[in-house]
Amino acid sequence: MSGDMDYGRLPAEDEDHFHRLNAHLVATDTLMTTLDDVQATIDAKAMMVAYGAAGYGKTMSVNSALRKIAPDNTYRLELRSGPTPRDIRHGLFNALGLPGEPPTRPIEFDTLLKETLSQTFRVLVCDEAQWMGRSSFEYWRHLWDDRNTDIAVIFAGGDGCYKVLKREPMLASRIFIWQKFTRMPEAEVVATLPAFHSLWAGVDPQMIRNIDRAAAHGNFRNWATITKHMLNGMKKKGLTEVKQDLVNWVYSKLGGM
Repeated sequence: MSGDMDYGRLPAEDEDHFHRLNAHLVATDTLMTTLDDVQATIDAKAMMVAYGAAGYGKTMSVNSALRKIAPDNTYRLELRSGPTPRDIRHGLFNALGLPGEPPTRPIEFDTLLKETLSQTFRVLVCDEAQWMGRSSFEYWRHLWDDRNTDIAVIFAGGDGCYKVLKREPMLASRIFIWQKFTRMPEAEVVATLPAFHSLWAGVDPQMIRNIDRAAAHGNFRNWATITKHMLNGMKKKGLTEVKQDLVNWVYSKLGGM
């Protein structure tokens, strides 16, 4: 097995929060849309793509939905640079907890995986799917197309995976749901932040708007980073509330975010 992939079951909810903030998962519009889309994909035993720029909550939203809908039969692969069909075979072998050594011949390996994926319904999640090329997406299609396998497949990745799939009609035509993740609207940012972390509960909404315009840009990962810096700054400076001087100090840490 190459080092280009992590594999296994769904992470615990507290592992989803960037920087381990002891924050709360908030039922944003995007999160609820993902819940509906994942449910529909599972009901149809279909394939779904959750795509968009980094930091908009693709992985967190998909994981959250699956913890509610299919916590016991979800198997997750997180890709890294340039995974091949061979890497995916080995990743599935490990994620599914298959015994013994992986087969050395692709035909035997594929037979084993198809037999396993025919035994009971499973949800397969391919995270960081933007790293895959055409041949790797084709391999997932090959598994899903088999008349005996009993699976739903969810791809989560950057815009790159959308572009690869849309260039290949044979692949694109098999995608049941395309969910694009975009920046959070400013009004939703103002409503969400106090529920996300207690730090923001007493902060003037206009200050939250100003921070979003200057640095966070509706990106939830950016907000997690800013929250972490705020907490560190308050501890370092002995502060009990967010003031503009602290905000300026945080801006100095962000490198033009």
